[in-house]
Amino acid sequence: MAAQTADGVANLTCMFPISRSSYKRRLTAAVDDTKSKPTNGTTNGNKANGDAEHDDSDDDNEAEEGAPEAGEGAAKKKKKRKPRKKKKAGAGGGASGPKTQTSPPRVPVHEIFLNDSYPEGEIKEYLNENAYRTTSEEKRHLDRMNNDFLTDYRRGAEIHREVRQWARNWIKPGMTLTEIAEGIEDSVRALAGHQGLEDGDAQIAGMGFPTGLSINHCAAHYTPNAGNKMVVNYEDVMKVDFGVHINGRIVDSAFTLTFDPVYDNLVEACKAATNAGIKEAGIDVRMSDIGAAIQEVMESYEVEIKGETLPVKCIRNLNGHSIGHYTIHGGKTVPIVKGGDQTKMEEGETFAIETFGSTGKGYVRDDVRSLIPTPLLSYTNSLHRWKPHTTPNAATRPKSPCASPPQKLCSTVSQRTLAHCLSVGDIWTVWDTTSICWA
Repeated sequence: MAAQTADGVANLTCMFPISRSSYKRRLTAAVDDTKSKPTNGTTNGNKANGDAEHDDSDDDNEAEEGAPEAGEGAAKKKKKRKPRKKKKAGAGGGASGPKTQTSPPRVPVHEIFLNDSYPEGEIKEYLNENAYRTTSEEKRHLDRMNNDFLTDYRRGAEIHREVRQWARNWIKPGMTLTEIAEGIEDSVRALAGHQGLEDGDAQIAGMGFPTGLSINHCAAHYTPNAGNKMVVNYEDVMKVDFGVHINGRIVDSAFTLTFDPVYDNLVEACKAATNAGIKEAGIDVRMSDIGAAIQEVMESYEVEIKGETLPVKCIRNLNGHSIGHYTIHGGKTVPIVKGGDQTKMEEGETFAIETFGSTGKGYVRDDVRSLIPTPLLSYTNSLHRWKPHTTPNAATRPKSPCASPPQKLCSTVSQRTLAHCLSVGDIWTVWDTTSICWA
């Protein structure tokens, strides 16, 4: 029994009381000696068993002779190993990293800008008596508390920017207006992540209003209906106006697209005038001052068309406007000519600065005759809808509640057709800023 006990504790380092530090040191040395004895064709666990059963000098000599061979083999294996290439974060659009946008745009922006970290855009500093809003710590703290709605605006602005950038390169002469409108609207819904197919889905995010594609003398708000065959040509001046909304925060922005460089000065005049209006705008600024700044810049440009130099004029009866929650026209207007409007911009409001430049008289009128070549139209009070009339006698036409029936036809012909602003013989261009808000 004593012999069995002695054999069972043969691998212990010591059998008599020692100090704690000495015991740890001796035990560590024993473990290191065990690990340092390699054997051919065995695992680490088998090494421990082999050392326990065979503790003679012959086995130690064999282990020492096999050690160099094992070392050479390990060295060869190390040489054959190739370093693993580290994958760059987001390089392949992985699930963990941000994705990249496609063409046409189909990747929702919240998958590209993670954690709702959308670009802030250009920020204008407060001026004059409002400069304290920048230096006051209390005011800045209040602004930060109320900045949650700006995330929706920035998300909508990023969607608009990406779709607008793609549309500029995608739209070519020969395309139909229906094709262009559907391409823009499909892209907006895809980037917003809401197709609007389910009940209430379109109220969360999507199109702010139907896409406007207005050509030449049509100034704004023309939307192609189903079956529209109109085509944009090389010599045309087309105004592209579409909106994006996120939770009712509407981003309203437009641009003018031309293919003939002869109209470059006309487009540049509107762009410079819009920037002047944005620079002038701010809290407590009067609308008349903004209109005066826009007009001064706009009418400093000239355009040469077919050898004739034409001055650029502001369209005095078209304006920018305020934007409300789920409301594209919030009630206030921003003129683009000098006037006596003493209305002020107020804190917390959102505005769209819109500028319209023309080579004509600088005035638009409502008309649809050149856009909808239909037979005589009459108004039916019971249906509240214009419909074709078979009798060409205007005296038999019922009286319309509209002040001027033919001029209001555009708002009743179709759900997708908005107000048509035309001036025959003139060329209009528009430059509209992305919604700006004051907080």
